[in-house]
Amino acid sequence: MADHSLATPAHGARASNVSAVKRFFQATEIDTRLLGMVIALGFIWVGFDILSNGLFLTPRNLWNLSVQAASVSVMATGMVLVIVTRNIDLSVGSILGFVGMIMAVLQARILPPIIGFEHPMMWIIALGAGILVGTAIGALHGAIIAFLGVPAFIVTLGGLLVWRGAAWMVTSGATVAPMDTTYRLMGGGADGSIGVTASWVVGLVACLMIVLTILNTRRQRRRFGFPLRPVWAEYFLVISGCIAVLGAVWVANSYYMPVNLARRYAEANGIAWPEGGLQIGLGIAVPVLIAIGIAMVMAFITNRTRFGRYVFAIGGNPEAAELAGIKVKWVIVKLFALMGALCAIAAAISTARLNAATNAQGTLDELYTIAAAVIGGTSLAGGVGTIAGAMLGAIVMQSLNSGMVLLGLDTPLQSIVIGIVLVVAVWLDTVYRSRAK
Repeated sequence: MADHSLATPAHGARASNVSAVKRFFQATEIDTRLLGMVIALGFIWVGFDILSNGLFLTPRNLWNLSVQAASVSVMATGMVLVIVTRNIDLSVGSILGFVGMIMAVLQARILPPIIGFEHPMMWIIALGAGILVGTAIGALHGAIIAFLGVPAFIVTLGGLLVWRGAAWMVTSGATVAPMDTTYRLMGGGADGSIGVTASWVVGLVACLMIVLTILNTRRQRRRFGFPLRPVWAEYFLVISGCIAVLGAVWVANSYYMPVNLARRYAEANGIAWPEGGLQIGLGIAVPVLIAIGIAMVMAFITNRTRFGRYVFAIGGNPEAAELAGIKVKWVIVKLFALMGALCAIAAAISTARLNAATNAQGTLDELYTIAAAVIGGTSLAGGVGTIAGAMLGAIVMQSLNSGMVLLGLDTPLQSIVIGIVLVVAVWLDTVYRSRAK
């Protein structure tokens, strides 16, 4: 009897705890899959920090990690929609390399004799040409897939080979450098950052946007008679979102300009060099802002436009989408064209960061991009995926790379770990989908 009486309250306590957790998630409407990814990312960061003797969770490493993840993050936002429609794009890394080479040749060889090397329009012309070329390549792939009926896997596998070879043919394999000074700002670095004050302004604007989004959502729900979240849940979402944003800004501002660059900055601006040196915070890097901006635009396209709804309808049931009057073939063409444009933006970030275009640029980026989308919860079966998940997936991938580099692991071992992570991610997605049925 004593054992029975002790067990009953414990069971009741467990049930009570479970129901409390359920009520919390129901009230806040937090995506549990994304939350699980955030928790997993936290474990990865803490684990690498312990193994690297505190080198991983430093402002310098986290700042560099965010910059290095920017180009893959941009492409992953497009890859989500491609995979949602039950397609795949294996050519994104090669398109990045080819378009990056085109933009570099324009800046270093073609345009300087015409308008001058540091002309204010140089970076605009180069970037615009790159986006046009990337969009055209993507549209070509989409047309072959949609109108000729060739599977996306084969078309983009061919594109992987074709555009990698084309990148070599542009300059016969030679590296092209340097890039335009303004263009290089898209790559980050000491000059490609917005500084401490501007970073805090961006953070406060982001917090204001969170508040306005929550208020607008509540107003729309009330207008259409949908259930409202409890007020405490709204406050929780606003406070936790603002803490995350301002915490990220604080980390970015805590990374100071290296001594040599700071000394050069002081000399250029007539600042006396103090005995203890200057501590100049770099703030948020420009490529990170570009990646966040692209993610916001892609989230809007996905959730708020007819095109986004068509994409998910095609992924859910292509035959039903066709019968519903959706022009499936043209949606596929537009989708791959969009993917090509995102590859061009990623190419600009990559070439600007290296201040050069090389024949090997973008190699294996297709695998990292697909892995970022899949790890972020995009289902290879189609119909399921989020832009936020893809961004988190890209950060997870870059965290693994950065952590393994800090630990001094060999490149082959790094590839093994990435491969295992990808397989586990797909397996977890399969398990999640089977339990959700």
